[in-house]
Amino acid sequence: MSSVAPNATDPLSPARNPARWLILAVICLAQLTVLLDNTVLNVAVPSLTEEMGATTADVQWMLNAYSLVQSGLLLTAGNAADRYGRKKMLALGLVLFGVASLAASLAQSPGQLIAARAGMGVGGALLMTTTLAVVMQIFDDAERPKAIGIWSSVNSLGFAAGPLIGGSLLAHFWWGSLFLVNIPVALIGLAAVLRLVPESKNPSGDRPDLVGALLSMIGMVGVVFAIISGPDSGWLSGRVLGSAAVGIVGLAVFALWELRVPNPMLDMHFFRNSRFIGAVSGGILVAFGLGGSMFLLTQHLQLVLGYGPLEAGLRMAPLALMVVVLNFSGLSARLMPRLGTPGMIVTGMTLLAAGLTAIATLGSGSYGGMLLGLLVMGVGVAFAMPAMANAVMSAIPVEKAGVGAGVNGTLMEFGQGLGVAVLGAVLNSRFAALLPAVALGAGSLPAALALARTDADRAAVHDAFASGIGTSQLVGAAAVFLGGLLAAFLLRRAERGRTAPDGGARRAAVPVDGTGPAPAPARPE
Repeated sequence: MSSVAPNATDPLSPARNPARWLILAVICLAQLTVLLDNTVLNVAVPSLTEEMGATTADVQWMLNAYSLVQSGLLLTAGNAADRYGRKKMLALGLVLFGVASLAASLAQSPGQLIAARAGMGVGGALLMTTTLAVVMQIFDDAERPKAIGIWSSVNSLGFAAGPLIGGSLLAHFWWGSLFLVNIPVALIGLAAVLRLVPESKNPSGDRPDLVGALLSMIGMVGVVFAIISGPDSGWLSGRVLGSAAVGIVGLAVFALWELRVPNPMLDMHFFRNSRFIGAVSGGILVAFGLGGSMFLLTQHLQLVLGYGPLEAGLRMAPLALMVVVLNFSGLSARLMPRLGTPGMIVTGMTLLAAGLTAIATLGSGSYGGMLLGLLVMGVGVAFAMPAMANAVMSAIPVEKAGVGAGVNGTLMEFGQGLGVAVLGAVLNSRFAALLPAVALGAGSLPAALALARTDADRAAVHDAFASGIGTSQLVGAAAVFLGGLLAAFLLRRAERGRTAPDGGARRAAVPVDGTGPAPAPARPE
């Protein structure tokens, strides 16, 4: 790969594309819609149960079919974008997402809605990978940190806005409106993509790795299904252990296959690169802390402080708003050249850990302490997540931008699920250890309260649960902080490795911190 900057006279060069910020706005709108559908359906569960006669198992599949299919297809979608063209796959993703959304809004039975949600997951996987890959193609190194920061902030905005938008729509319309609003976004996005986005693909034209695609889907679906099922079915249940075993074996066979196949979907030799390992480890732990903390915060607000679902969503919004403000203002991007990627990551993850600690120590009894922690967490996420995404994408050749985006999305899915699993297990263990004698053996807060006989017993149960929440948040803070140190160390060592013994910089294939010379863009068409 050449490290020469793109030709400034090329009309499709990132620095010369006059519509690049408009393109970014369009793909962020499409990505926001995809992210909203991860959470927007949660508020419609009572309506679906009543109007469709859906069982508990039906509701679980309605909620999970989307995320299961999407997570299982991220690597495959990224590989397809690199091979067949990122513009084509972005347009195809918008079409599939729009058609599946229409089918979901018109569903008359649980089975139809589950199938439509799975179809939306296919479109969502294509959109999640191609949007980031297109960002890598249309922005040069000078503007890419800010562009990735804006792209990354949409993740936080989607999480916060999902329940709020869902609740507002359900207050005035029927549950199908949750999906119907996706259709105009898909149409606008499709028209803009076809008109504005330049085509790009991997110029080497590697053969498709169909076996690798199948193995990656089996592995990811197995692992994600186990993580999703664990809290309800029990982590030691046959369903969870069997699914986890299938997923782990699938991923192991995938790794062995990728080492042997001539044209691998994911080059496993990337894992020998300290830049890539540092970015991967940090990405998993940022997602771990964020996903686990969000899981704990919703329970903290509703079960400890007594807020309703919509009130809890509103009170978690400051975190997302802080991320959006800092990234849209370009502050994170301006700090990147001064601190470098390792500095941004360690600073961001330290602030994220500090925010979790503040919530655990100051927010146990009131929202005031929690608000401070949420704002600090927002600053940390705004610093760490764009730097991490930039580090992952910069550690992979630019012609593999789609696969890089798939890796980034997979890290987020895996890290968030792992955070929910591990911190949820810490919560349950601490809660069970502190329960009063009358409620021993209860597996949840409602079950323990049902066994309590006096006000003192009920207060003790609430205190046990609050203590479990706080302990889990402190464990998450420690993991995030140590992960930040590890990621920064690996990335700093990789940067030193690119410096010649005489102090001169070695010629690097790909910049680590996004501030060096840009690699040559993939072949435009």
